[in-house]
Amino acid sequence: MTDVITAVVLDIEGTTSPTDSVREDLYGYTRTRLGDWLRENRTGAAAPVLAGTRDAAGRPDADVDEVAEILRGWLGSDVKAEPLKNAQGLICAEGFRSGALHGEFFADVVPALSAWHAAGLRLYVYSSGSVRNQRDWFAFARGGDLGSLIGDYFDLTTAGPKRASASYETIAAAIDTPASGILFLSDHPDELDAAVAAGWSVVGVHRPGEPQRPRPPHRWVDSFEQIHPVASEGLRAP
Repeated sequence: MTDVITAVVLDIEGTTSPTDSVREDLYGYTRTRLGDWLRENRTGAAAPVLAGTRDAAGRPDADVDEVAEILRGWLGSDVKAEPLKNAQGLICAEGFRSGALHGEFFADVVPALSAWHAAGLRLYVYSSGSVRNQRDWFAFARGGDLGSLIGDYFDLTTAGPKRASASYETIAAAIDTPASGILFLSDHPDELDAAVAAGWSVVGVHRPGEPQRPRPPHRWVDSFEQIHPVASEGLRAP
């Protein structure tokens, strides 16, 4: 017997959106703008980023150029550091609003999310990218605003590490939904393991050409079209 799902929590990178679109567009834009942004905003929005980077790197006397180099190194290594996520969120916010950046989604995602939302399912996002970037990714999606479909967003700061079961417990409490009523969609097996440990239902999403590999015991799909909403009862987890 399957649980009736009333909430769906979505990963972004590799799940709703191509990994390359996140890494090349957001990371590339951040890398290009980073030094100038730090210098232009050193006494304002960039001040906490400068202080946080110096502290985290153990370089209290680092100047702006050195901080920029540290942040670029973290970006290249995909380090989930709070100062980097804050900087990326603020820098990319400018890019989304100027039209330089857009949220990119696999073709099956928007129809599925629209149908699930219309069926009464509550949709949430949980990504390692900052909440600010997540909101902009959906609000400035290529083809139109998708933000109205999403109830809330969670990141490493608001929920915790994506491979820790406690993070999923935090999200369940925040959305006031029992674990058995939540379905998590992600391309990363370790994240699926953590969600299962917290009592959630999961489906792995493996898109052609994406880097993460499917791993048992989870069920895997290659399209959201393979997950079907039931308007009167919610979404039945496979």
